[in-house]
Amino acid sequence: MADQKSRREAAWKSRKQERHPHGKIKSLKELSSEYDAEHNYTNR
Repeated sequence: MADQKSRREAAWKSRKQERHPHGKIKSLKELSSEYDAEHNYTNR
């Protein structure tokens, strides 16, 4: 029974770790540089 439990737990962990629908979380610096690139404040 211990083998079955460990297999079930390993399967649950692998399913849990596969979920990353939105990708890596970006830092505030990365977000601000993307925002500046999109809105291009140098052309004002």
